[in-house]
Amino acid sequence: MTKEINFHPIDSRTWLRSQIFYYFSKMAPTGYSLTVELDITIMKTALKERKIKFFPAYLWVVTTMLNRQIEFKVAEKDDVLGYWDTLTPLYAVFHKDDQTISLMWTEYDDNFSVFYNRYLENQQQYGNNHGILSQPDKIPPQNSYTISCIPWIEFKHFSLQSFENKPYYFPTVEAGRIFEKSGNSMLPLSMTLHHATTDGWHVKQFLEDVQHAINHPKEWL
Repeated sequence: MTKEINFHPIDSRTWLRSQIFYYFSKMAPTGYSLTVELDITIMKTALKERKIKFFPAYLWVVTTMLNRQIEFKVAEKDDVLGYWDTLTPLYAVFHKDDQTISLMWTEYDDNFSVFYNRYLENQQQYGNNHGILSQPDKIPPQNSYTISCIPWIEFKHFSLQSFENKPYYFPTVEAGRIFEKSGNSMLPLSMTLHHATTDGWHVKQFLEDVQHAINHPKEWL
């Protein structure tokens, strides 16, 4: 059953981040990006034992931890600044037949099994559809953020730049090819963020939450 996703307006008079937001969005518009390496050894093993696909688990873990902090969910809706209850992952599907990609999204649920089944249903129904949108009868929801993976490239850094001048404050997340390091499985993870809504502290908290979930998959599988 689809849950209603609500948008909550922000009162700039009481929002503690109001001056910071104004400075980094109006006076000195600033974004930043960074890349870390995550040790995914425990999660990868747990998923393999249960025959669960890695990519949807990656989508769920990242989205779940982003949803814990309001700052990652800030957006403008009808010229009103606010934040969504949750984010929805918007990701790329690769077509092996012609080496193109299509965009797909899966409605988020805080229960991994529910989300995982929705992901599999989306793949079965829309996975072979070509074109920019794999779900051609729909448009991405307003609370969707960009998250993807380049599974062929082990990168040290990745930065996604937007050439559009509309206000966009959601993070963009990109993973690279899994590689071995000192006997462990490592995942490069890059984030591109808007400084108006997030600082380094928010990213630090997010990464700690992600690593905890990766290290304790039995808590959510």
